[in-house]
Amino acid sequence: MSRRTRVTYKANIIDLSKTKMGQSESRHFNASLSDFIPRSNSCSGLRPAVPLAVVEEILLNLPAHQVVRVCRLVCHEWKELVDSTAHWRERCRREGLQPQDPSRALDGGSQFYFITKKRHNLLKNPRAEEEFSGWEIVENGGDRWAVEDNSVKIPNFTVAKYFVTSYKLCLKQQLIDLKKEGYNAAFMDHLQPHIKISDWYAPRRDCGSMYQICVELLDQRKKPIDTFEPEQVFFPQWNDQQWREMTHVFKDYGPGVRFIRFTHGGQDTKFWAGWYGIRVTNSSVEICPSEER
Repeated sequence: MSRRTRVTYKANIIDLSKTKMGQSESRHFNASLSDFIPRSNSCSGLRPAVPLAVVEEILLNLPAHQVVRVCRLVCHEWKELVDSTAHWRERCRREGLQPQDPSRALDGGSQFYFITKKRHNLLKNPRAEEEFSGWEIVENGGDRWAVEDNSVKIPNFTVAKYFVTSYKLCLKQQLIDLKKEGYNAAFMDHLQPHIKISDWYAPRRDCGSMYQICVELLDQRKKPIDTFEPEQVFFPQWNDQQWREMTHVFKDYGPGVRFIRFTHGGQDTKFWAGWYGIRVTNSSVEICPSEER
């Protein structure tokens, strides 16, 4: 890209951004810049110069991915600004993103920002919408696992299907590779973000059943570092058949977590042929770097 083209392109970014900045100038223009190292007022020869305080305010009003992929390439001064910890701390502050433990905040704020924004369920096919895709069947007793349509509402969710167990033990699991999901070793070891577990389970009304769950945080060799394994839950025959949620949050688990193994299931307690055992669906495992508000 020629110097003339680059300067023109940068000027266009500034002009487009000023419109958006104008809408919120009264709220944000006085953002603190004390954390930045003083720099030259020129940017790759652009005349007249745009003060970096104004540039920062423009960038803070643009989408983060655009700032990283486009604006960061304009010139050396803008690259330094976008790469600075102060820029990302201010962006996080404005969007209400704060680490669970501020003492463990990373120096590179952009990683914390983007990982927090992409928070999602790490389990594949949690609602049986793709049969058993993504799951490893560990125990398949009785008439084996099956998938059925859901007719009992789960609070705050619309769930059409569930997994159902039989008259002998049925267990299934997933192994989550945190590195493949975008959570590198340095991030997990230093920040140690909360890991939130949720699982919905329900019995049949006309049959007793048992539910169990085990979630393990594993090291590189897949050895447990921390484990959540509550007592088995039993339901009598002629129960209310309502859905219940099992939850847990891993905290302060220490360094070394590289995998998460999620295992759940159960069976019926009447040993009836067919699928009268516990039902499970809408399971989730989430990495939560930021405080929940």
